[in-house]
Amino acid sequence: MAKAKRVLKWQRDPEGMRLRILEAAKQEFAAHGLAGARVDRIAAKAGANKRMLYYHVGKKDDLYLAVLEGAYEKIRVEERALDLEHLDPPEAIERLISFTWNYFIRNPEFLALLNSENLARARHLKRSTKVKSMHSPFVEMIRTVVTRGVESGDFQVAVDPVQLYISIAALCFFYLSNSATLSVIFGRDLLKKEAKDERLDHMVALVLAALTGKSAAAFGKRVPKPRAAAHQPV
Repeated sequence: MAKAKRVLKWQRDPEGMRLRILEAAKQEFAAHGLAGARVDRIAAKAGANKRMLYYHVGKKDDLYLAVLEGAYEKIRVEERALDLEHLDPPEAIERLISFTWNYFIRNPEFLALLNSENLARARHLKRSTKVKSMHSPFVEMIRTVVTRGVESGDFQVAVDPVQLYISIAALCFFYLSNSATLSVIFGRDLLKKEAKDERLDHMVALVLAALTGKSAAAFGKRVPKPRAAAHQPV
């Protein structure tokens, strides 16, 4: 009887327990990578034990893949809520860039997980049966925006939506993931609010200039404050 009660206690809210395990695992994998992550730390943070963890999610590799899939699902769900289909094409692209930039800033764990999985050559992601299906609707959403932009005359070229998104993500990702070294090299604090605002304006102007054929200056919002000359890298 006592054993049955103990089982019922930790199985009473299986989905809640699973979500707590995944959140604790996300933090652990982001901080330590797959190799450095410890299942006992994940279980402790989730208020569970190893038996519960294996019951709800699986072994360490299964847990890592579940975290990756959850991370991709979260950003794709939020992207679908942007309502890009009902915006003028240039505004839709600007909203997508702004969202991607701010999402990366709000979710540094996502960038850390991407770094880890790329170092592993996507070995775990290749096992996923979910990730590709998550991305297809998102790609079609961008394709629709670009097509509408060409038809309306706002855009000059019907760029590949996959290439467009990779370019947007790269402009955001590289700046943030390398901000420490770049700040030292160029003598700027690239994570100050003013610097991040300037970066977002620059990215929007750059992408819209490429799509519309206009000068990037046509999309600038702020005039950067003059800076003292910084030492340039050798």
